[in-house]
Amino acid sequence: MIASLPLPVILGLVVTPVFIAVGQVLFKLASRTTGNLDLGGLTALILNPWLLIALVIYGSGTIVWVYVLKSVPLNYAYPFMALTFCLVPLFAWLFLGEAVTWQLAIGTALVLAGLAVITR
Repeated sequence: MIASLPLPVILGLVVTPVFIAVGQVLFKLASRTTGNLDLGGLTALILNPWLLIALVIYGSGTIVWVYVLKSVPLNYAYPFMALTFCLVPLFAWLFLGEAVTWQLAIGTALVLAGLAVITR
């Protein structure tokens, strides 16, 4: 089915999980400077540049996703969100230096295999 979709829809199916994954990395960066759960800490968090950028990227991904759903049934589109389970660990490894275990690699391969089955 994916081959029959217009290119902008295919890009939207892939770009949205990328935006969500990038947002997660930025949330992690924002968490590094998070203070206490009080007015001062919340104010600092709300003004944190990493958080603000993450919210813009998440919001952009959501807008793209709404347009994707205009063209694709939800039960077909939503499995693409599983790409976040592959991209977040990859980005965390690349940009945050987090470890990638063999269990995570196998799980990621299974997610990709499942997506391949669903999109055929």
